[in-house]
Amino acid sequence: MKRTLGITPSQTVGPFYGYALPFARGNEIAPAGDPRTITLHGVVRDGDGVPVPDALLEFWQAAPDGSRTGAAGSLRRDPATGTIVGRDGVAFTGFGRVPTDADGHYTVRTLPPPAGAPYISVAVFARGLLHHLYTRAYLPGHPHDALLAALPEDRRRTLITRQERENVQRFDIRIQGDGTQETVFLEFR
Repeated sequence: MKRTLGITPSQTVGPFYGYALPFARGNEIAPAGDPRTITLHGVVRDGDGVPVPDALLEFWQAAPDGSRTGAAGSLRRDPATGTIVGRDGVAFTGFGRVPTDADGHYTVRTLPPPAGAPYISVAVFARGLLHHLYTRAYLPGHPHDALLAALPEDRRRTLITRQERENVQRFDIRIQGDGTQETVFLEFR
């Protein structure tokens, strides 16, 4: 008799992110010294508003010219020794991965996204989550984006960064909360 095994439920992940997944200069998406570089930072909070000290965030975006190919860099290896040397500091990779610190804070340096894809995609991994969460960080000034236009104003604001000063944007993420506090998360099927 042939037995069919059922699907097992997802299990919570972490908090091992700080050990296994971050890589050297994972927060440096922009090439070193590029004058267009912006800093995106914020705090990841749980449903009670408490900072999450062991979350991991991945950032994906198109280059300012709209291309989506990026460049090798995150796990680039030294051809002589085989060790991971990370990014070369010259190429735009379009990808970053950073853990939050003890206060739930993260920081990435990147280039502004293009008008055709005016957002930075964010994946959130944290303790207690059965599945990671997806959201977007929009720099101010893109009111005609289809996703933003489809959201009520109080929900839309959870996806728009706040400019703190020139070239510094703040994007806080709230994993849970009432309808106006929780960050809008996207479902992909």
